[in-house]
Amino acid sequence: MSVKFARVTQPLQYYWKQYPALAWVMPLLWLLAIAAVTLVWHVSSIGLIDETEPLFVEASRQMVVTGDWITPYVNGEPRFDKPPLIYWLMVFAFQSFGVNEFAARLPSILAAVAIALFCFYILQRYEEAEGRRQKAESERTDSLLTPLQSGNKLHFSPSYLAALLAATMLILNPNTFFWGRTGYADMLLNACIGSSLLAFFLGYAQPDRPLRQKRWYFAFYVLMALAVLTKGPIGLLLPGLIISCFLLYVGNGRAVLREMRLLRGGLVVLVIALPWYVLVTLANGDAFIDSFFGYHNVERFTQVVNSHAGPWYFHILVIVVGFLPWSAYLPAAIAHIKPLQRRYWQQQTRWQQLGLFALFWFLVILGFFTIATTKYFSYTLPLMPAAAILVALLWTDYVRRPQTRKQAGFIISGVLNLLLLVIAAFVLIESPRWLGSDPWMPNLGLRLQQAGLPLLGGVIWGTTAIAAIGLLLWRSRWLWIANLLGYLAFLILVVHPLVLIADVERQLPLRQLAQVAVQTKQPTEELVMLGFQKPSLVFYTRQHVTYLTQPTEVINYLQTQPGDRTGALIVAGEKPLRRSGLQPQQYQEISRAGVYRLVRVAGQR
Repeated sequence: MSVKFARVTQPLQYYWKQYPALAWVMPLLWLLAIAAVTLVWHVSSIGLIDETEPLFVEASRQMVVTGDWITPYVNGEPRFDKPPLIYWLMVFAFQSFGVNEFAARLPSILAAVAIALFCFYILQRYEEAEGRRQKAESERTDSLLTPLQSGNKLHFSPSYLAALLAATMLILNPNTFFWGRTGYADMLLNACIGSSLLAFFLGYAQPDRPLRQKRWYFAFYVLMALAVLTKGPIGLLLPGLIISCFLLYVGNGRAVLREMRLLRGGLVVLVIALPWYVLVTLANGDAFIDSFFGYHNVERFTQVVNSHAGPWYFHILVIVVGFLPWSAYLPAAIAHIKPLQRRYWQQQTRWQQLGLFALFWFLVILGFFTIATTKYFSYTLPLMPAAAILVALLWTDYVRRPQTRKQAGFIISGVLNLLLLVIAAFVLIESPRWLGSDPWMPNLGLRLQQAGLPLLGGVIWGTTAIAAIGLLLWRSRWLWIANLLGYLAFLILVVHPLVLIADVERQLPLRQLAQVAVQTKQPTEELVMLGFQKPSLVFYTRQHVTYLTQPTEVINYLQTQPGDRTGALIVAGEKPLRRSGLQPQQYQEISRAGVYRLVRVAGQR
């Protein structure tokens, strides 16, 4: 098969020899293509997802309206959950593309693409350095930029194989699909922390090039400051912990800290990050300090916040699912680094320590959020670049060294791969039975079943599993390609249609009622949401919304309205409306959509 494949690719080899830039251009075109499919396709067709995304987007819209770039506001209240960088970037997007879903999600899209391309770049540089080292040792004559046929085996260029694998995995996984397409701060934080760590390593790995090292260390401090402006002290704490543990392990901390010029770097971080914290504290005083530092940082680590509890292994499960289908290879990738051989790593060049650095990156973040009391799906997102690097290095070894595919690690990982594919197929086929449990989209399971998506998804992953069995028995490097094609088919044929259906079931009804409310609301009426809080109503109506979480509060609220108020338009579900105590003759139904009803109630005095 290698000979036949080599003959097929000989024309490509010729062009790569003649035009070495193709070794960069073709992978980049591939990455941009899959990023478009994963991150951009249909992104503007999906409404804001309650309950958190509209809070970010509405705060950014309020900045456009009020011109206040210091204190974020949502529905008339300050929002101190996150620092302003995500809001500022959304404002720039709104000013460029209008106030819409695409503009709101553009910062996350660009952040996801940026960290993937940065991973591609650093692994390309790593492979170049490794190739130079091997060439110096063995006087190897193979080009580092073009795939060559050597004997009867085709060897891919080491200068972009690992890079292409890592960047591809970083784009094609469920975590990137969700967080890269929504207007949260999490993907931006991932990009800032990940890029800062990659910039640090690029400086660390080049002590023989002082000017270049100085520039990368400066970039490290700038990116870390941006992480602090994205989510607070965690943007400084996580990179600091990762780098400290890594340097302590390899034993060259003093030399590296001198190279990094910590005092100068600290000043860079302060100059970039501190002004906003000073200004927002001056504007809001203790309210900001207590909410941001006390509640959203200290309490999230020490207590359960917003009912986000979970077992100690919560984040391990998130990684397994969020990094599918590549997570099956993480145990082997960690073992491949041989982390217990400290003396071995201390003898390696700095470039060769990339895998070890990625391992510390992965383990420190996982350990930190495992210890934290509050658990949330996005917390381990910043370790995904490290996971991609680890698995890419493992698979590069599998591809370039056929004997490694005969080892137990490859077989065990392949079996785990197969098991996850079978579980995915089973879960998809059975999903209509439990998807109807969500009260906001009770018909989702039925709609998906009518569209045939669960069965189609099961067939895709089942077919991938069958292909994986053959490739595993063959000990083939193409097992990775089977996962890739299976994931792409699943993404295009199942996930995108599923998301559109879920939006129609869950978010579209609220957008429809928001439009009706804007058209029918009288100037003297209040807009009220009864029984639950859906902040997307604020964004889509562009009006203040009063949220009454207890349905029985509505009568008292109507009785105590100011004299210039004549009643309210109320958005409610069937159950909260029944529990409110309002009789059918006391309100007029204006419209209904999905599980929601829009009614008009006159003031009661």
